[in-house]
Amino acid sequence: MNRFAYISLLMLTMIVGSIPIIHGAPRKEFTVIIDPGHGGGDIGAPGTIINEKDINLAVALALGKMFRNDKDIKVVYTRSTDRFVTLQKRADIANRADGDLFISIHTNSIDKSSKNRTTARGAAVYTLGLGKSSDNLAVAMRENSVMKLEDDYTSTYQGFDPTSAESYIIFELSQNKHLQQSVKAARHVLDRMVTTASRKNNGVRQANFWVLWKTAMPAMLIELDFICNPTEEKFMASESGQKKLAKAIYEGVMAYRGRRIADTQPEPEETKVKPEKRDQEPEKRSRRTESAPAPENDRQIVYRIQFMTSPTSIADGDKRFKGLDPVSSYKDGGLFKYTFGAYSSVREGSADLKKVRSLFPDAFIIKTQGGKRIK
Repeated sequence: MNRFAYISLLMLTMIVGSIPIIHGAPRKEFTVIIDPGHGGGDIGAPGTIINEKDINLAVALALGKMFRNDKDIKVVYTRSTDRFVTLQKRADIANRADGDLFISIHTNSIDKSSKNRTTARGAAVYTLGLGKSSDNLAVAMRENSVMKLEDDYTSTYQGFDPTSAESYIIFELSQNKHLQQSVKAARHVLDRMVTTASRKNNGVRQANFWVLWKTAMPAMLIELDFICNPTEEKFMASESGQKKLAKAIYEGVMAYRGRRIADTQPEPEETKVKPEKRDQEPEKRSRRTESAPAPENDRQIVYRIQFMTSPTSIADGDKRFKGLDPVSSYKDGGLFKYTFGAYSSVREGSADLKKVRSLFPDAFIIKTQGGKRIK
């Protein structure tokens, strides 16, 4: 190598060596918006020993603490104290935070005139959609009616009347680009509400909630259980019940993100929520949290209702499912086998088995572990 070539090579090496190595843009934190429904003078559904607003807040705070050690997750509350926040402001908080997932926490109830009032039970997870059943509309009307507590709600909500079925046509004119991800997250959360919190599976449903419509991200509204049922109210009023419900939501979110859950996930710190006499300022700093990777409940026994077998994979929402939701599947011997629901016992699944058999007469309950059928 002549002297000129050697000097040129040396200079090139020095130049290349001085160029900084780019490792890519910093990874954005996964921002979870936790929205405890109601608050302040808006108590939500009344109970005999506790009101909805206090259950919602207790579960929300416990959930936030479960995220505490995950440095990749940022938690933003729409309220962290017993205070009233409008539906529009809740959505505004979520959008300003550039959230990745919006979780609105609520407690269900039914009219006092219903004969099933004290026996109604189970968890349901709602996403925004054209759910036109009378039950889903009634839930949406009840939750949206909170806006009537505002002095000038007709201006804020552009003339929308939460108690008029005709007003809900505005939702039909819009497209929700986050629907698929919302449903995916909702299914994971509902599955854990059954297996971790032992709640009856009332399904992933669609209804027109203003707060979900106005959030620009995947979003869900969880009805934990029925406060009008004395047994379920007692469970939701207890610290142990609130922790189980929070853990179920936490596990569902982790599964949605493709993260594994530690078998020995620590319980959240004790969270007590008491009604406060005056409004307080919201927490100004969001919490960061962490979960350790480990097997995702591979030993958990889950019962499901198997109703269909197909040689090919079938997409979510296919008309062949006849409206069943949530539907999951597993592959066995080259066949795709489809199941409905997730239950902690055969007895719990038996109630839904009758409904499924009205659509698929050959449906039956199977026992699964780690996503596979076992004997």
